[in-house]
Amino acid sequence: MINLSLPGREINLELKNLVLDLNGTLTLDGILVEGVASRVGLLKKELEIYLLTSDTLGCGAVVAEELGISIFKVGKEQGGQDKLDFLNTVGTEETIVIGNGFNDRLVLEHAALSIAVIGGEGCCVQALEKADIVVKDILDALDLLIKPLRIVATLRD
Repeated sequence: MINLSLPGREINLELKNLVLDLNGTLTLDGILVEGVASRVGLLKKELEIYLLTSDTLGCGAVVAEELGISIFKVGKEQGGQDKLDFLNTVGTEETIVIGNGFNDRLVLEHAALSIAVIGGEGCCVQALEKADIVVKDILDALDLLIKPLRIVATLRD
C-alpha cells in the first residue's frame, strides 16, 4: 500500500491498486519500454497491479506475462466504459490509474490518483484533462509511485 497525505488539501489516500493501460503507456509500437519491468517489480511489493487493454497490437498477454501481472481485455467499441467498470470493481478510492488514450479518460477521472503519460504515441487531450498529474513518459509515472513524496510536492496546496 502507498499512503499519501496532501498538505493543505485535507486529502489522505490509501492506495492498494495500480491499473495500467498498455499501448502508448507501457509500450511503444507494442514493445515494452525499457525500464518498466524493473519498476513494476518494485511496485508489486506495494500494490496489486492490473493491465487493462483493448490490445490493439496483440501484445497484451506477452507483456502481462513478462511483468507478472493480470491482464483484462476491454471491448474495442466501449473500452472506456469497460475500464471504468473494472475500476469500480477494484475500488476507485484506493486505485491509481496510468494511461494516455481516449478510452482511459473515464478511469483517469474517477481514480483516487491518476497519471497521464504523453510518451511516444502522445496523449489524448480528453485523457490529459482528466488526470491529476501529467508526465512525459511511463518511467516518470512509475517513479512517482516509487518515490511518492514527488506526488505530494506536485499536488499539495
